[in-house]
Amino acid sequence: MSSVQKRPVYNRGPVVLRGSQVPDETTDARLLKVQDDVDWLHADPWRVLRIQAEFVEGFGALAELGPAISVFGSARSKEESEEYQMAMEVGERLARLGFAVVTGGGPGIMEAANRGAVEGGGVSVGLGIELPFEQGLNKWVDLGINFRYFFARKMMFVKYSQGFIVLPGGFGTLDELFEALTLVQTHKINRFPIVLVGSEYWGGLVQWLRDVLAREGKINEGDIDLIRVVETPGEAIEVIEEFCVERRNGNA
Repeated sequence: MSSVQKRPVYNRGPVVLRGSQVPDETTDARLLKVQDDVDWLHADPWRVLRIQAEFVEGFGALAELGPAISVFGSARSKEESEEYQMAMEVGERLARLGFAVVTGGGPGIMEAANRGAVEGGGVSVGLGIELPFEQGLNKWVDLGINFRYFFARKMMFVKYSQGFIVLPGGFGTLDELFEALTLVQTHKINRFPIVLVGSEYWGGLVQWLRDVLAREGKINEGDIDLIRVVETPGEAIEVIEEFCVERRNGNA
């Protein structure tokens, strides 16, 4: 019985797989890999329906969510780490202000923010993704959706959030960060607060944006102002509150 209980769980959208049913590659990987023949002509139209279903499922689940803030950060952060505790505080403070807290639904920073939201009496949302690791939504998620496709999942973060709070993280965190910056910079979405917590962690990146990209004219100097770097969860929440007041007054 114990060996059965220890078998890894693999989530592919709404489907749960174990043992020999665990695939060798993700749905995204199959979609994006180079095709050596024309069989994809017959398979891809069906994929479109599956992709459409993910959007319909996400829109249906989140349409009545209300004001929400997405919180990003590393899945590898341990419970005893300072950043995990900061993410919990962020989630709790947001919940007490009436915001739903949206994360990628995984462990680490995501789990911490979801946990804080629950402890703050708010709505805790997890948008999971099919990966060869970090499978399953954390136990603090109240409303969870598992996606096969990254781009469908990304849409939900942007569409249903009034701001992003970003704690220390890796490539996935950077991906979400620069996705949001690009959409705001190109006016694909209305401007919303993008807050980085921890100048020691993020300061080098922001300085590089200023000293290299802006100085060489690859971005405008004002584009850097789309980011706010703060030190504490409290300061991050203040940025969100300030922006909400500005928006109500028609200044954002």
